[in-house]
Amino acid sequence: MNLVVYNTLTREKAPFEPVAPGKVGIYLCGPTVYKPSHIGHAVGPIIFDAIKRYLVYRGYAVTWVVNITDVDDKLIDEAARQNVTTAQLAERVTRDYLAAMATLRVDGIDVMPKASEHIGDIIGMVERLVERDIAYVSGGDVYFDVTKDPGYGKLSNRRIDQQEGQRDLLSGEKRNAGDFALWKAAKPEEPAEVKFDSPWGPGRPGWHIECSAMSMRYLGETFDIHGGGMDLIFPHHENETAQSECATGKPFSRIWMHHGLTKVNTKKISKSDADPEMQAALMRMTLHNLLEQYPGELIRFFVLSTHYRRPIEYSEAEIESKRKGLVTFYRLFERVERLTGSSPYAGAALDAPVSAEVVAKACAEQLSQFTQAMDDDFNTAGAIATLFDLAGSINRFIEQEKLETGGSDAAKKGALNATRRLIAAARLIGIFLEPQERKAGANDGLTDRVMQVLIDVRQHVRKNKDFTTADLIRDRLKAAGITLEDRPDGTAWRAE
Repeated sequence: MNLVVYNTLTREKAPFEPVAPGKVGIYLCGPTVYKPSHIGHAVGPIIFDAIKRYLVYRGYAVTWVVNITDVDDKLIDEAARQNVTTAQLAERVTRDYLAAMATLRVDGIDVMPKASEHIGDIIGMVERLVERDIAYVSGGDVYFDVTKDPGYGKLSNRRIDQQEGQRDLLSGEKRNAGDFALWKAAKPEEPAEVKFDSPWGPGRPGWHIECSAMSMRYLGETFDIHGGGMDLIFPHHENETAQSECATGKPFSRIWMHHGLTKVNTKKISKSDADPEMQAALMRMTLHNLLEQYPGELIRFFVLSTHYRRPIEYSEAEIESKRKGLVTFYRLFERVERLTGSSPYAGAALDAPVSAEVVAKACAEQLSQFTQAMDDDFNTAGAIATLFDLAGSINRFIEQEKLETGGSDAAKKGALNATRRLIAAARLIGIFLEPQERKAGANDGLTDRVMQVLIDVRQHVRKNKDFTTADLIRDRLKAAGITLEDRPDGTAWRAE
């Protein structure tokens, strides 16, 4: 199956054909670093990190750019509120964001340009638009004239007369309601560090022109994929494509990929992350706080379990559901390691030899379905579903071959290599990159000893046929988040 991708611009799927054969350029709108990042800021990076990993597997050389917006009105206002410089605030928030990305194993970003470091590129682009009479100067500001672009509105499917702001023409500075700022004149009260010299006087760039200049600086005037949340389609991405194509006379991004927005479901709130009330709720759930509660792999698994174009429903119940799903895999990996004496993480490969015919056939079929799902518009949710199917096939094989009580070395090797294939496939989207870490603590040894006492007591009452007490011990531990597993070689416990 050929790789097909949905394009917001054309509103349909089409075979993926990069600008340059064998190479892919991706630009993803990054954070405006004025407040700590929340779960919504993690969605795009996780999705596109998985997309890059899969494209690399498909043989492409991928360059992925994620910008940092460190010149913006919100940043100026928040820095003033905190009585720090914009540079200090931006550095602190950026550092926090990058730490979260590392925990989420978003490590495929190649370039992270900052707007403040590309003022020359931005000014040069604005000058081109002014020279072509597509932009105009008004009182030190520079505006893009939307009426000069016959294709304006093609991405968002809006007409010029539908643009926001047409009732707000009070200053007389803009020719048309929908015209947007490319360059903003500095205000006397603004700090000197956000005032940059330009042919139109001191000032700073508008938000939209920053992304156009940075994306073309690193990926060229026409590149393959531009990504972001659906809330960015208008006005940000509409304005980006308009100013870029008017400046160069060439197509800007060949494919526009927009991921669904994050919805937080609680008893009081169930709204899109574009809603102001939802923004306040999201800011209470910063990535820093979330990653103190949940492992990075769980958050990543949670995001990728939904197709990228669908909304992501965030709630504690949803996180718990995905945690249970991950445990299904972790138990399989531990089971296989216990039976074979070898870690399935070590030597994980898609072509690991599976000698047992039954499980080998399941591997071939289900891993084929994995790639089919990914080839169909990067359907990570469908791909993960096939991994669950494969995990079920391996567990059934272990039962059928009675590997818990013996079984042949060939069958054990088959189960091991089938599991290694599963892990290798999951790694194509950045899951199961390393064994699950068990958090160590000062009382770990004591906990083990206490649990062994409870297990021994339960075994004792079972031998005396006091199954009521045995079941009570098991059930009370279950309610406390501890599961007992009765195996042929004894009883083991795990904290859920």
